[in-house]
Amino acid sequence: MKKHEFDRYEAYKNSGVKWIGETPNQWKVTRNKDIFEERGSLSSSGTETLLTVSHITGVTRRAEKNVNMFMAETMEGYKLCEKGDLIINTMWAWMGALGTSNENGICSPAYGVYKPKQYIPYCHRYFDYLYRTPSAIMEMTKNSKGIVSSRLRLYPKDFFQIKTSLPDYITQKSIADYLDTKTAQIDRKIDLLTQKANQYGELKQSLIYETITRGLNKSVSMKDSGVEWIGEVPKHWDVKRLKDFGTIETSSVDKKIKVEEKLVKLVNYTDIYGNLTKEIWNQDDYMVVSANHKQIQDKCLEKGDVLFTPSSETIEDIGVSAVVMENLRDTLYSYHILRLRFNKSIFLNFKKYIFNNEYVQFYFSQSAKGTTRKILGLNSFYNLKIAVPPTIEEQKAIADYLDSKTEQINQIVESIHIKIDKLKELRKTLISAVVTGKIKVVLEGELV
Repeated sequence: MKKHEFDRYEAYKNSGVKWIGETPNQWKVTRNKDIFEERGSLSSSGTETLLTVSHITGVTRRAEKNVNMFMAETMEGYKLCEKGDLIINTMWAWMGALGTSNENGICSPAYGVYKPKQYIPYCHRYFDYLYRTPSAIMEMTKNSKGIVSSRLRLYPKDFFQIKTSLPDYITQKSIADYLDTKTAQIDRKIDLLTQKANQYGELKQSLIYETITRGLNKSVSMKDSGVEWIGEVPKHWDVKRLKDFGTIETSSVDKKIKVEEKLVKLVNYTDIYGNLTKEIWNQDDYMVVSANHKQIQDKCLEKGDVLFTPSSETIEDIGVSAVVMENLRDTLYSYHILRLRFNKSIFLNFKKYIFNNEYVQFYFSQSAKGTTRKILGLNSFYNLKIAVPPTIEEQKAIADYLDSKTEQINQIVESIHIKIDKLKELRKTLISAVVTGKIKVVLEGELV
């Protein structure tokens, strides 16, 4: 592998273009209309490889994307594109949905397809890096037409007016080769760290499951729980249905404000969704709505309540729970959440772990009904069997142990994610600096 090192170009000039800034003297500042032209040819059969554009992956084969969007009956009349063409999703250019193609194919008629003009120095991999930098995407957004961001469109005439600082072909290729190598190295490090974080997440779940079903004393006598996915539990533990521990209620509180009613805070679906052990207590985060006297009397949250999301678009995320860790003033729960209020004394922190484990999630996934949206009825919750130590002291010991161990794992995972974020930022900064000529890539034995 050739050795790379950073340097500065011999001299710089003011490009006169905000998104470019200073640029190497030998790079030519020109409009995109002098680099590109619309391809304009259409497919007569629609049988070519269908390509799509993403702000994450750039131009990829549609068959490789896991999407459920509507597919046309025929792709006759779709735009033809060739290897190296710049393809821009006209409606999502402001999000960076663009890139250059690595193969011939067809794409949506709503996309813009641009081919390089003859005799223009053009390494398509260089332009793929260049136009997906944050500063380039901002320039695309600025030149898009529309009232709000979700309605912005980057039309060809506006794309052609954008200015680009253009290096010669050798420089473009050297930059692209360098970034191919360097970003692959960074991506590999990110992948390894992500795998490591996932492994710690699995360790955490395994620890919770093992402790919440087996306890801390490994020498204690065990018994069959009578529940297949729980297995054996300590002999002195109680295994009962949730209906024996408390009452589950729905709510009629919606997101409206009526002048004759009192203003209250509302814990919403999104406040607990995806947060298996979130401690609900910061009232400043919640929506302000109104409620009548009876709703406030019956649906106000109390310390120790457990909230569930009884529906989800995916089977893996149904039955998410959160525990109310403090007494709340005039805070209610919304109509698409269920509240469990215990009538038996259970240690507060222990409640965080009762439902946050693999066997409960398995039960919920098996009990859910529906096709496009998965739903759990009240009976599914009431019939859930859980194993609970009979004394508050043992519940507290288990909760304290899990609090300590999971916090250690959380800190490790957080430090891993900090490293991942730094690598992602390094990747982004490196690409921007190299493709705009702020730093020069020198390959050993070559002069760039």
